[in-house]
Amino acid sequence: KGDMSFVGPRPPLLQEYANYSNYDKKRLLVTPGCTGLWQVSGRNNLDFHEMVALDLKYIEKRSILFNIKILLRTFKEFTSKGNGM
Repeated sequence: KGDMSFVGPRPPLLQEYANYSNYDKKRLLVTPGCTGLWQVSGRNNLDFHEMVALDLKYIEKRSILFNIKILLRTFKEFTSKGNGM
């Protein structure tokens, strides 16, 4: 369908999905987002299992306020020197 929200888990690549366990698939229970907890929590320094754990934490805690916090952290990361671009 192609729906996306501002905040949510990163959408998976097709080849990634083929290797997902049932646990990993839980991150797909919500609409994917342009940014998310993983993106503002170390991104490239985290492995796949840490990304899934952060996505599931987001799913448990998601709320308007939590989304706003993630959006603010995203803006900060994007505008920080040496990040985001």
